[in-house]
Amino acid sequence: MKKKRFDPEKTIYAVVAIGCFFVLWWFLTTFTPVKNTTPDPIAVLKLLFESFYTPIGSKVITGHLLVSLRRVLVGFGVATVLGIILGIAMGTSKWASAIFKPIFELLRPIPPIAWISLVILFFGIGETSKYILCGIGAFTNVTLNAYTGAQNVDPELVGCARMLGTSERDIFFRVVLPSCTPQIFAGMQVALSTSWMAVLAAEMVGAQEGCGWMIQRGSDTLNITLVMVGMIVIGLVGMLLATLMRAIERRLCSWNIMEG
Repeated sequence: MKKKRFDPEKTIYAVVAIGCFFVLWWFLTTFTPVKNTTPDPIAVLKLLFESFYTPIGSKVITGHLLVSLRRVLVGFGVATVLGIILGIAMGTSKWASAIFKPIFELLRPIPPIAWISLVILFFGIGETSKYILCGIGAFTNVTLNAYTGAQNVDPELVGCARMLGTSERDIFFRVVLPSCTPQIFAGMQVALSTSWMAVLAAEMVGAQEGCGWMIQRGSDTLNITLVMVGMIVIGLVGMLLATLMRAIERRLCSWNIMEG
């Protein structure tokens, strides 16, 4: 299999597309009635750079960003471990599937935002509730993909390993888990994005810091420029997190990455 290689053409297209977006934004906010309600990109970028040394509330923008990232990574990390365990258990054990899969299928369609009121009711508006909401956002995708990966393990590989006298422990770590890994990483990529969205929603309710709080602060004070700064930061960080996850996948699953 050939590994994916850096494609400069795609990078150029991406840069041009982003540049066209900002040009269109500038045009609409300069020559059309949109300028009456929407700040131009220069004003937004100016506030963005100022926020690195001028506090918004109690922190500069990097402080708010680190708070949000901490909440996401804690919730995502715990949910990933639990989701992998539950997903593989349901995919490899008929008893675990019979017990847990109906409950999982019942709760799976409920979006993370729907849990906000219930989580706050039981755990308050502190950090714990935000960790839990981030975990809920990640848990479903990781569990579902781990389950699918375990279900798709080639039974002939497992059978051959048993025939050669391989222990069940070695079969799990040398056959089942490697076969599930690409599917698990696919779920983790979606889960990380979902967890990032969940913390932003959680921070808009009862928080005093974080990227979600920044947007809520801008909305409460009718500061649309601040709202758009928060949106840009959220988009950039979300893109960087997705890129980082893909880089980790390429590193750990290089045997499964094909050119394309």
